[in-house]
Amino acid sequence: MKFWKNKRVLLTGGAGFLGSYIVRKLKEKGCKNIFIPYIEDYDLVKMEDVKRAYRNSKPDIVIHLAAKVGGIEANRGSPGSFFYDNLMMGAQLMEVGRQERVEKFVALGTICAYPKFTPVPFKEENIWNGYPEETNAPYGLAKKMLLVQSQAYRQQYGFNSIFLLPVNLYGPGDNFDLTNSHVIPALIRKCIEAKKRGLKEMIVWGTGKPTREFLYVEDAAEGIILAAEKYNKSEPVNLGAGFEISIKDLVKLVAKLTGFKGKIIWDKGKPDGQPRRCLDTKKAKQEFGFKAKTSFEEGLKKVISWYKTAEKI
Repeated sequence: MKFWKNKRVLLTGGAGFLGSYIVRKLKEKGCKNIFIPYIEDYDLVKMEDVKRAYRNSKPDIVIHLAAKVGGIEANRGSPGSFFYDNLMMGAQLMEVGRQERVEKFVALGTICAYPKFTPVPFKEENIWNGYPEETNAPYGLAKKMLLVQSQAYRQQYGFNSIFLLPVNLYGPGDNFDLTNSHVIPALIRKCIEAKKRGLKEMIVWGTGKPTREFLYVEDAAEGIILAAEKYNKSEPVNLGAGFEISIKDLVKLVAKLTGFKGKIIWDKGKPDGQPRRCLDTKKAKQEFGFKAKTSFEEGLKKVISWYKTAEKI
């Protein structure tokens, strides 16, 4: 409570999925000055808009969540803009933060920054041991440049910036648009719509063999805020729940929780993405006391309930 009481926070992406949870938690902790540069007013790819956001917010702390994101299809369709937009937003925001001498810059990376064949569980020291999975490499590498910048700026300027690597997030308020949503909201929507229409089968991308890890969005927000309060080093830190589930088992679980009893058809002509994903989460616990609280099934039930209410189902 004391840490945030008089802090001015510039929160990019504050109107988004994760950002809305960060705002709520900051307010709970007594933060009264939260500035959100809304996309309608600020194009953070443009340096003049980045400078204007700093002028208008005069921040002590910057939490950079804003990103151009999407699932495999969105990444494959727009690799150039995924690279450029994410790179320019991050690099310019951190550079102006350095010039303005902000107290701290919290940069959000992505699990997509890890090499395609990282040994499981992913340890932070393995982040440079190979090239990311091809379908999301431009996005992952653009975000990973924030780690390079963070470490270089600490070395040269003594700039206090940290870099966090969250795993795939899910929760109420997620994006359920099938053209650019991630796997959990896409599956929930597909299952509910298939059940509603009385369909006997449902098509799902890939083979079902890859594994993923998911972190409930409220837990992620808590981890980011704890890191902002307590972590002051440039070594990257994973934020995850520390479990692994295959896409096949995930589909079965979502189907069960939504009541879809039809057949699952696997479209093996579609890409699987990275073969395995699971983070080593020990460092976050050691460095700033973060451990995910929400069990996966409990979290899924909350998302399904929220989506049904939102869609009046």
